[in-house]
Amino acid sequence: MSRPFCPRCVRFAPGTTCFKPAGIPMGVLNQVVVTLDELEALRLADLNGLYQEKAAEQMKISRPTFARIVEAARKKVADALIHCKALRLEGGTVIIKGENASEESSGRSQTRRRIQNRVPGRQTRGRY
Repeated sequence: MSRPFCPRCVRFAPGTTCFKPAGIPMGVLNQVVVTLDELEALRLADLNGLYQEKAAEQMKISRPTFARIVEAARKKVADALIHCKALRLEGGTVIIKGENASEESSGRSQTRRRIQNRVPGRQTRGRY
């Protein structure tokens, strides 16, 4: 029996849930699901240029776990780009926190949303 997933801290919520190649109807495209924790790992490592150790601290996970997450995310994005598939952004066991620095520094409570969608091929246990 595998261990249940611990919620991962995400400081970014995407403005959209899907990206697809232009000119091809969504109904005929295969889809690749990128979870919100994988998207956050890509944002921290590739967009913000953080080292894995620092990025893992921000997500409240170990460095080896971060490395596995970012590797899986890069493979999925590459698959979608190379094979003209749609990218769907959803799911994962995450806690979404605000990234606004003034909220964090003022001591006000941060808005937290817990999201748990079932992703095909990934079992989750418990409710968050």
